[in-house]
Amino acid sequence: MDIFYDFGRYGRLLYQAIRSSTEVKSYYRNFVSEMIKTGYESLPIVMLAGLFTGAVLTIQTSYQLISALIPKSTIGAIVSQSIIIELAAVISGLILAGRVGARIATELGTMRVSEQIDALESMGFNSVSFLVVPRVLAGFVMFPVLWVAAATCGIGGGILAGWVTGSVPAADFMQGAREFFFAWDIIFGLTKAVVFGFIITSISCFKGYYATGGAEGVGNATTNAAVLSCIYILLADLVLAAVLL
Repeated sequence: MDIFYDFGRYGRLLYQAIRSSTEVKSYYRNFVSEMIKTGYESLPIVMLAGLFTGAVLTIQTSYQLISALIPKSTIGAIVSQSIIIELAAVISGLILAGRVGARIATELGTMRVSEQIDALESMGFNSVSFLVVPRVLAGFVMFPVLWVAAATCGIGGGILAGWVTGSVPAADFMQGAREFFFAWDIIFGLTKAVVFGFIITSISCFKGYYATGGAEGVGNATTNAAVLSCIYILLADLVLAAVLL
């Protein structure tokens, strides 16, 4: 019964957020701040993860495809496709579930247990519009940008690793990447990024907004937000692949 109760509260919070999304004046400043925290401040870790993911994937793929019958360009095709349609979104999502999701849950949870949210509502503020809407919207807007950064650095890391190790020349890597490139792959990757951004921010807002029990409750809300975000990212990845590919 607790699962259905939490699901109902989660749906109610999303409904209130959708209704409050028209109150732009109450959240536009927070929205800009959240875009910076969610997007700009997350760029270094996302780019670093993409760079090393592409490099490792290139080295491992070249190790598996040691054959005179397989052209070197095949490595570029495999690496670029894997990064664009899968790894850039999933790895970035799992990292950001810990970085962005934990931050959101901690912030809102602390505000809840210290009665700051109650104080906002007592002064006539719409706490959902002021606190939840800008964070969810920032996830919608900035996660696709982070996906582009991760995918670009991933392919760049693959090219660099292939050149340094001598496993695949940069020209052959790019030839394979171009030959097997489809515009739908970009759309699919961006769709994943938007869905993952919504999952992370909405779940984290829900866990933080309804946190109880003082400091221990905030810690539990933060942990649950990160864990649930990772689980639902993997579930959404499976569903999107089954439906859209």
